[in-house]
Amino acid sequence: MSAETDMIKLYSGRILALAADMPRTTRLEAPSATAKKRAPLCGSTVTVDVQIVGDIITDYGQDVKACALGQAAAAVVGANVVGLSPAQVQAGRDQLFDMLKNSGPPPAAPFGDLAVLEPAKDYKNRHASILLAFDATLDALNAVPA
Repeated sequence: MSAETDMIKLYSGRILALAADMPRTTRLEAPSATAKKRAPLCGSTVTVDVQIVGDIITDYGQDVKACALGQAAAAVVGANVVGLSPAQVQAGRDQLFDMLKNSGPPPAAPFGDLAVLEPAKDYKNRHASILLAFDATLDALNAVPA
C-alpha cells in the first residue's frame, strides 16, 4: 500500500464521523475534579471535568483540541464513561494501549467502538493523542478529594 492509501484508511469515514459528533463538550460547573493533558509531540490537548459520587462517574465534560484520531477516541470515552467506576475506565485505557502498542485486541464494551482506531497502531506518533481522553479522565479521577 502507498502512504496515501494508508492515510485514507487511517482517517476512515467512521473516525471522522465520531470526531464530528463529540458528546459531552460542555464543561461542568462544579466538577469533583478537573485535569488537562497535552500530547507533547503534536500539541493536542484534552481537558476533562468529572463528577463522581461514591465510586461511580455521574457526570462528565470535556474540551478537546486534537486531531481527528484524538477526537474520535474522546468521543467514544465521552459517550460511555458516565456510570463507570475508575477501575472500568482504567481497564478501557489499558485495553486501548495494548491494542495500539502490542497489537492486542480492541477494547471490550463499553469502549468497543475504539476498534475503529486499530489502523493507528502503525502510527506511533498518533498514540499519545489517541490516549489523551483516557489519560485526562484518569488524572481527574485521581484528583478527586477523598
